[in-house]
Amino acid sequence: MLLTDAIKPNLLQTLEGGPAFVHCGPFANIAHGNNSVLADRIALATNEIVCTEAGFGADMGAEKFFNIKCRASGLRPDAAVVVATIRALKMHGGVGKIVAGKPLDPALGQENVEAVERGAQNLAKQIENVRLFNVPAVVAINAFPTDTPAEVEAVRRVALAAGAHAAVVANHWAEGGAGAEDLAAAVWAAAEEGAPNFQLLYPDDAPLTAKIEAIATKVYGADGVDYLPAAAKQLKQYEELGFGHLPICMAKTQYSLSHDAALKGRPSGFRVPIREVRLSAGAGFITPLAGEMRTMPGLPSRPGGENIDIDANGEIIGLF
Repeated sequence: MLLTDAIKPNLLQTLEGGPAFVHCGPFANIAHGNNSVLADRIALATNEIVCTEAGFGADMGAEKFFNIKCRASGLRPDAAVVVATIRALKMHGGVGKIVAGKPLDPALGQENVEAVERGAQNLAKQIENVRLFNVPAVVAINAFPTDTPAEVEAVRRVALAAGAHAAVVANHWAEGGAGAEDLAAAVWAAAEEGAPNFQLLYPDDAPLTAKIEAIATKVYGADGVDYLPAAAKQLKQYEELGFGHLPICMAKTQYSLSHDAALKGRPSGFRVPIREVRLSAGAGFITPLAGEMRTMPGLPSRPGGENIDIDANGEIIGLF
């Protein structure tokens, strides 16, 4: 119903006149976190190079881009850009606290190279996550006025050691396109090298549990997965119904590589608990819920959306 009048992507433009499509794109913590294949195909047909966003960290947006979107579309990326900020890495390094809607903790604006180096281990894992798929990764250091040269150099050092193709400071927030020229050149160089050996994380015919465990252990860094009885029963049922070939769309917190928002940096020694597994047969994926993750809190047992549909004439019904 939402897409019946919006199935054709809107062509927008940046402040400097660059073409941009904004089409679909749900959050990667509870859904697949990517815009539509349709928009990407139109962009690819009309431009030499296309940059498409995969939301949140590479443990979610990028993993789902590769394993779900690329699997469904048949398209293959030539390179990936991993965006990082100094202050977020400090937070992962144990400094300050970021609370949505609240002023930024002053400690995050003060130079702390050691905290950056500790927190950059999270970035290192995200680079490794991209490289799991044999795709070259370029790190965009999204600059802020409080960043210092020593902190930037620490990020660059960790990124290159983790296998990044390049790590480049981007000042587009202040300078527009001119502030991203170095980044664009680095991404172009990585894309020209390409990803001829691109690979998915798991095959279609792997058991659902094997797919979940591949994501948890290889992408999140977990020791393993624990299934609550209800989740184990649901997985068995979906395979018996013939949906075992579908890819996995994990629902987990965006605040940590793990299922626990409190585990910052690059956590280890944890197991991922799966309490429920949902089937999205139309969308074409299976959604395990990790830990206490909620996909849509506060809904009644029978949401009003179940009454909304499109009739044979293409008219929306059940809206009122």
